[in-house]
Formats: sequence, structure tokens, C-alpha cells
Amino acid sequence: MPLGEDDLLARLDALAIPHETVAHDPVFTVEESQTLRGQLGGAHVKNLFLRDKKKRLWLVTVLEDRQVDLKALKKRLGAQGSLSFGDADLLMAVCGVIPGAVTPFAILNDVDKRLSVVLDAGIFDHDHVNAHPLRNDKTTRIPAQDLKRFVAAEGYDAEIVDFGAPLAPES
Repeated sequence: MPLGEDDLLARLDALAIPHETVAHDPVFTVEESQTLRGQLGGAHVKNLFLRDKKKRLWLVTVLEDRQVDLKALKKRLGAQGSLSFGDADLLMAVCGVIPGAVTPFAILNDVDKRLSVVLDAGIFDHDHVNAHPLRNDKTTRIPAQDLKRFVAAEGYDAEIVDFGAPLAPES
């Protein structure tokens, strides 16, 4: 059984990462999130669960308004073949979440450490970052710098990418 919201909040507490969670109707898109989240300040993100033809996996967290060029990102990450979105079954198996609930916090469920974590540098221009707490009917806010600490504490070396600057196009 995958870890859930209570496990995440306990982990944040154990790491002394302050957090605040608000409930809302389930959301599956950035547009729905913008409508339902109210006035929750800080960076709001979208998350991409990606794979390449060699079955390598990435969890990419970017500011919600960023355009992500998968061809350029493929080159930056050294992916083999095209980058594509992982399907719902793989997402549940690796991250323990359903589509619409993808979050950087899902690394808690990656017991085999299959994911490579990519974070948008723009997140850290904000005081706080907001992400789903392993479910898409709530949003959890933590200090943005503590996202790096959380990722490191879970055993990942996040790649920080400036998605605000153009990535080199595919040659």
C-alpha cells in the first residue's frame, strides 16, 4: 500500500519542515487548480511524470505557467528516444498516486529509487511552494527552500533546471 497524506505530513514534521494544508475539490489540471485554490500564496507547480525508451523515469516539477519543451528537455536530461508521459499504472506503481495528484512529495513512494528528480529553479524565487500531499483534493504549502531539503532527505540529488531560460533545442 502506498504511503499517503498522513505519512507525508509526519515525514515533514520529522524533518522540522513547517507546512500548511488546505482542502479543495479534486483537481486534475492547472486551470482547475487556479480556480479552486483560493488565495494560497507562493509558487504553484505542475508535475510531469516522464519516461524514455530505456524506461528511465523522471519526476519534473515546474512553475505552473511554464511551457515545457519535451524535445529540449530530453537533450538536457540525456534521455534516450522521445520523452513521453508515464501511464497511470506505472505512476501508481512508482509514485503511489493517481493522475492529477502527481507531486514532488511522491518520491516517498519510490521505494526502488527509480525516479530522477528535476526541479524548476524558478520555484526558489518564491518563499513557499504548493503541491498536492499525495492526493489531488488538498494542497500543502512548505517553504520553497525546504523542498530541496525534503528531496535530499529522501535520498535524491535533484537536478535544478532554469525553465525560465530557453533549453537548447534538439539538434
